[in-house]
Amino acid sequence: MADLKEIGKRIQNRRKQQGYTQEQLAEMMNVSIQMISNLERGNKSIRIDNLINLCHILQVSTDYILTGKESAKNLSNLSQRMSQLSEKDQKMITMLIEYCLADAV
Repeated sequence: MADLKEIGKRIQNRRKQQGYTQEQLAEMMNVSIQMISNLERGNKSIRIDNLINLCHILQVSTDYILTGKESAKNLSNLSQRMSQLSEKDQKMITMLIEYCLADAV
């Protein structure tokens, strides 16, 4: 069963990454601010049509919102965004990834 609180956290995090307020997201989705608030707090589940619309607006896969797993498309998007960084910043990210992987073992 999907954990609504975790789904809500992913929605909230992605909304903030995209720079949207709850009000802006509600307006783009044509839903109430209360609905967005309930989703983010894990108080309500999301209808499939709203999930698809939400993911389109937030530019994220339904897999990520529902399970927390990145899709190949999201990883490709991340790779494309990283390629726009300076060489110094790319090295810093590589070091961070290597640190996290070493810590996971």
